Amino acid sequence: MDSVINAGVAETTNQLDYDDEVGFRTVRKLRDLARSSDDRPWMLTASFTHPHDPYAMRQAFWERYDHDDIDLPRVAALPAEQLDPHSCRLRNVSAMDRTEVTEAHVRNARHAYYAAITYVDEWVGTILDTLLACRMADDTIVLFTADHGDMLGERGLWYKMNFFEGSCRIPLIVAGPGITPAVATENVSLLDVLPTLLDIAGVERPELAGGTSLLPLLGGDHDPDRVVYGEYLGEGAIAPILMIRRGSLKYVFCEADPPQLYDLATDPDELVNLCTLTEHADTVAAFEAGVHKRWRPAEIKAAVIASQHARRTVDTALRKGRHVSWDHQPFEDSSNQYMRNHLDLNQVESSRRLPG
Repeated sequence: MDSVINAGVAETTNQLDYDDEVGFRTVRKLRDLARSSDDRPWMLTASFTHPHDPYAMRQAFWERYDHDDIDLPRVAALPAEQLDPHSCRLRNVSAMDRTEVTEAHVRNARHAYYAAITYVDEWVGTILDTLLACRMADDTIVLFTADHGDMLGERGLWYKMNFFEGSCRIPLIVAGPGITPAVATENVSLLDVLPTLLDIAGVERPELAGGTSLLPLLGGDHDPDRVVYGEYLGEGAIAPILMIRRGSLKYVFCEADPPQLYDLATDPDELVNLCTLTEHADTVAAFEAGVHKRWRPAEIKAAVIASQHARRTVDTALRKGRHVSWDHQPFEDSSNQYMRNHLDLNQVESSRRLPG
């Protein structure tokens, strides 16, 4: 296999400008690879920020949707007494109750989010067209995924930061030579991406914590007993929030909060916490044992707090005198790009042609 593209979604500021540049640089890099005499396998990551808040998108993509057809949340905002403690904290952390959010606000936000998905779809199409034009499509595997979803008003929640389906359910699409076209029903995770890419590349790998290769599924095999895991240590969490998904059951554990267990086969909107029903006590106990077999929650919490203190110390030091950003600052030397007087015209033209 010659190559892999990993097209994902991350976060940044000035998102549209950034994503336009990601798309432009991806297309240019693919053309450079096609024109290169280096025949080694390669991997290219195109990491777009969209779809993402703030919920705004260019008019052309907005107009591809009929505003009146935009769906509203399946589960409306729940009263505080029906919310789990973490959801209450999220509503406070993000000030979701300090401003009235009308139905029009919700519909506008969802409309813009769908438009942002279409914006990314268009870039993905451009990248795939470039692969075809460069005659690399037949030996390139394309993997498309994202780092999180968005609640988009479901349960009165927005953004990510929880293990409800709107937040943690993401696309994972793999296509290319050797991949059997199919929709897998098994549980999969972003932890599976690294071992999968290593398997595609034929690289021997050490044991990796968590994920397992998806190559068997991509070849048409089935594994209904696949288990996936999740960890959340971000905004609103006052202790590690840990998730185990086995079959249709999703168990969420946090030492600071009551546990949650949902059967997504019978309760896709996650409204019935089975941990509150005595007939599921054995299942809950088995999941809790699984948590403590995999994790040491108290040690994780202590490590997080220690890391926070250390980073505060570094941040305070960096803010003395001239502030230096931690962000990577890409540098591009254009002195040997394009047409330059000091370059050999024949060599430049021959090296910049796509394969015929």
